[in-house]
Amino acid sequence: MRRQYLAILISVLCTIFFISLNGAKMALAQPQPNQFHSLLKLGIEKAFNMEFLNANNYLKNAVQLEPENPEGYAYLATINLFAYEMSFDENVRKNYQDSMLRYVDETIARGEKRIGKNPKDSKAYMAVAMAKIAKFNWYSHHKQYFSMAREASAIWEYLEKAKEHDPQNYDIYFLMGSFRYHIDHLPGLTRFISSLIVTSGDRQKGLQELELAAQKGDLLKQLALSELSADYLNFEKQPARALIIIRKLKESFPNNYNLLFAQANALSDLGKFDDAFNMAREIEKNIRAGLPPFAPQLQPRYDLLMGRIFFTQGDYAKAEESLQKALKDTNPYNARVRAWAYLRLGMISDSRKERKKAEEYYSKALDVKEGGGTAQIEAKKYLETPYVPPLNKN
Repeated sequence: MRRQYLAILISVLCTIFFISLNGAKMALAQPQPNQFHSLLKLGIEKAFNMEFLNANNYLKNAVQLEPENPEGYAYLATINLFAYEMSFDENVRKNYQDSMLRYVDETIARGEKRIGKNPKDSKAYMAVAMAKIAKFNWYSHHKQYFSMAREASAIWEYLEKAKEHDPQNYDIYFLMGSFRYHIDHLPGLTRFISSLIVTSGDRQKGLQELELAAQKGDLLKQLALSELSADYLNFEKQPARALIIIRKLKESFPNNYNLLFAQANALSDLGKFDDAFNMAREIEKNIRAGLPPFAPQLQPRYDLLMGRIFFTQGDYAKAEESLQKALKDTNPYNARVRAWAYLRLGMISDSRKERKKAEEYYSKALDVKEGGGTAQIEAKKYLETPYVPPLNKN
């Protein structure tokens, strides 16, 4: 049981940095006073827009400018982890994972060297923390729990050092706020363990830090906005606030299909079902057309979306039908889709007073390998206390 709690914590921490990817339409600019920083920004924006090849090229150019600066390698590690998470072909995923691990080692080696020369180098601490987050994710895939616990503790220590030596680096608050916020939502024992390994959960302070990063952040500002939109939608139950952020991001980053899914979910939670279904149909049309970056492998995610909309609408029969379709795909890249589908099916069963069946679905959600994050946290909660639908549900 203790291992199960730790596994849930591991899954949540792994998803903190990758809740939603965003991007921008920008071309390589002429040399600027801080061209290294400009190249980093361009690379991150391209990656958020799911243009991973261009993102890698910009970041490699940054590394060529300052080959001993750990920041460039840290963002290369992060971008390759993003690409791994969003890719469908197993060979391509392995290549991204191998590149990520190589850049993690490069980051840590150069970061520790810089810290040795200047123990007050905030950017070096931040770079090492980011690299360790990527390594933490790799450990999670291989179920190396003790290594994960060690990395989680080290990540927080490096973030605290980064903040201590440069409290005006608002990107730091994105990572610290995410940890505090999500740890606060963990079940009791898991939350206690995380307070020993990382830090105590604090929902209010976490939100404040995320807001600060979203307002004043630099390289990670857009990711902080994405995190806020997900938190408002999934935890705070404030879809109107989430929708404002999602629409703003979608205007700037039109190539990121994650924002279409998020917008449809927000519209559904607001009871704007016609708009939600229209958005879903737009997604399905793009999947069928194979319009890049849409691909047939996104079909289970579309089925999950339809299941959520029908569920929120109170049409449990159609919701169940869509969710069962989502479960047919067993590929690793759709693990989180399956975890969410099992969770929703459990909630439907609870709504129908079929408790034994609900418990079976929640247990299956917890058993999904690499299905970590919010779905498994919710499954654990409803396994202990049955889901009760709002009064306006059928």
